[in-house]
Amino acid sequence: MKIIKILFILFFMGLPFQKMKAQDAWVISTKNPSASEYYGITAANGVIGIVSSPEPLKIKEVVLAGVYDMFGRGRVSNFLPSFNLLNMQLMIGEEKIDARNISNMEQSLDMRYGMFHASFDYKDELRVEYTYCALRHLPYSVLLDMKLTAKKNINLTCSNMMETPSSLRDGQQYYNEIDRPHALLQLLTSVAKSPTGNVTMAASNSFIFNEPHGSQPKVVHEMQDNNMHLAKFKRNMKAGESYTFSVVGSVISSVQYADPLNQAERLTIYAKLEGKDRLVNGHKKAWDKLWESDIEIEGDPQAQQDVRSMLYHMYAFNRENTDYSPSPMGLSGLGYNGHVFWDTELWMYPAMLLLHPEMARSMVEYRYNRLEAAKKNAFTYGYKGAMYPWESADTGVEETPVWALTGPFEHHITACVAIATWNYYLVTGDKQWLKEKGWPILQSTAEFWCSRVEKNGKGEYEIKNVVAADEWAENVDNNAFTNAAAKVNLEYATKCARLLGMAPPAEWTEIASNIPIRQLANGVTSEHDTYKGEPIKQADVNLLAFPLKVITDKNQIKKDLEYYEVRIPEKETPAMTQAVFSLLYSRLGDAKKSYHFFKDAYEPNLLPPFRVIAETKGGTNPYFITGAGGVLQTVLMGYGGLDIQSGGGITQIETTMPAHWKSLTIKGIGIDKKTYIISVPLKLGH
Repeated sequence: MKIIKILFILFFMGLPFQKMKAQDAWVISTKNPSASEYYGITAANGVIGIVSSPEPLKIKEVVLAGVYDMFGRGRVSNFLPSFNLLNMQLMIGEEKIDARNISNMEQSLDMRYGMFHASFDYKDELRVEYTYCALRHLPYSVLLDMKLTAKKNINLTCSNMMETPSSLRDGQQYYNEIDRPHALLQLLTSVAKSPTGNVTMAASNSFIFNEPHGSQPKVVHEMQDNNMHLAKFKRNMKAGESYTFSVVGSVISSVQYADPLNQAERLTIYAKLEGKDRLVNGHKKAWDKLWESDIEIEGDPQAQQDVRSMLYHMYAFNRENTDYSPSPMGLSGLGYNGHVFWDTELWMYPAMLLLHPEMARSMVEYRYNRLEAAKKNAFTYGYKGAMYPWESADTGVEETPVWALTGPFEHHITACVAIATWNYYLVTGDKQWLKEKGWPILQSTAEFWCSRVEKNGKGEYEIKNVVAADEWAENVDNNAFTNAAAKVNLEYATKCARLLGMAPPAEWTEIASNIPIRQLANGVTSEHDTYKGEPIKQADVNLLAFPLKVITDKNQIKKDLEYYEVRIPEKETPAMTQAVFSLLYSRLGDAKKSYHFFKDAYEPNLLPPFRVIAETKGGTNPYFITGAGGVLQTVLMGYGGLDIQSGGGITQIETTMPAHWKSLTIKGIGIDKKTYIISVPLKLGH
């Protein structure tokens, strides 16, 4: 692919974008970033997330997927912070290198391979370059590679530091040397327990030197305090000399492995003896496979970089063959306690389903594996079937803090899970999977809605006392999205039963056909029975046109759009709403309004220096992968015209895209990995 380089200056909403120029289609970079205007970017492999820092040789934090414990706010499970196992320290003589004595700091993320690069100068004495990544082919392992170039004769001390987060307890530090005939294995290891003691987490790392065995630097272990220890070596360097070495490490918990201490050391030994070159080759090969499914935009280099960043984060925060599902912040931090919401099924999953069905499967099977917990949740509230929790973690029980009414009342998530389940079958055609794992979800969620509805005197089946998809509407009756999603859930369950040769209960069709969707006096679809035109938090009614496809009349879709698009406040509302508006206007053929909402869906939310997405305009909590998922749907299903057919498979419908985009190429779609090319004037093909 041709790399397009541009200079881009953006002044928007008063944010400091002067250091946020678009470098090229694959690399996001910054020079001399300001610590006060710095929001890190994450190098991740679907299990481990490494968040960058403006400080030289440091990382902000490490996040390990799927590891929770009861601590902190809300009296519910929270993501556990992991060991910081890639922090380095360099000393020249007796002076430590830090932000005060360096210059020419450059940082970049190579999205092609999920590798973070940094470089800087220490005074006029040393040039430092380093790269780190979470190894894509080794889910619990990380790699850092460093190159040092002396400008003067110097005495160097290099320390590899292992830090235990303050939220973990009973920390123990180990240093072990295993001397084999062909290698000396030096293991810097830490182990600690979660606040309740229910989870044990361990991390280990080791230097990889390029010198032959027996000629490598002598490594010395040193304790710093109860939470930190290090391994270090010294080297005298002459002016003009370069020296390279690497650090490999692993982090794992008792959630993944019964004996995390020994397993962390085993994984580190394995990676060390694989060697840097084999590790990098395996890592790149895995990312090459992911990027067989890609989005290429010709004619708008900044949009290309932004969309690819969204796609990179989607890939970086997900992984096939796991029991994990992404939270709204993915692996970029501990936001939202790491919990799983409807964000996954409605906002992230659709793009992943088209691009990488095998990764989307992990998202759905996360819900299947917690079906019994959803059944217990329904029983607790007096309902039948399965009622999925609004916030889910490792066990699938309700994890919403009690101050939020979403836990007891935001029931539409149950339908979102069911719809995602059926769509997985439609895209993959995997009937055996549908029978074994899809049908139990569809059946149990349909049973839930049958017990949840209330029949009125007009023969309608109402759903009362819910929190709407617009979460500012609490304890309302007949919310448009909830009712429509329940209707679709019942219809899909009916189709599934017949496909598998079973007779669905007649009440499924009876109820689905008579769940009310109300209208206001002006003909606009009403958000709920008592809606009077007040501001809304996020898209609700407009979701009935997409993805639910309950409203298909173009005049009605346009009427609903024009009514609700002006009722979203500028601030304190999440990013994904404008993406739905953009997608729908694209399908209606209004390229101008579609592009307006495409830009509005994420640009006001960008934070320096890497254009990471915050949840809200002016927010400071990146990376909001929910919002990225919404924009990716706009590109794929709006501008790209891709659509999941009701009878199965993926088709392409007439749509429109921004006039200045010369072409849009979407690669690797579905199980047969088709390529779709859309050009202006609009021409569909594959």
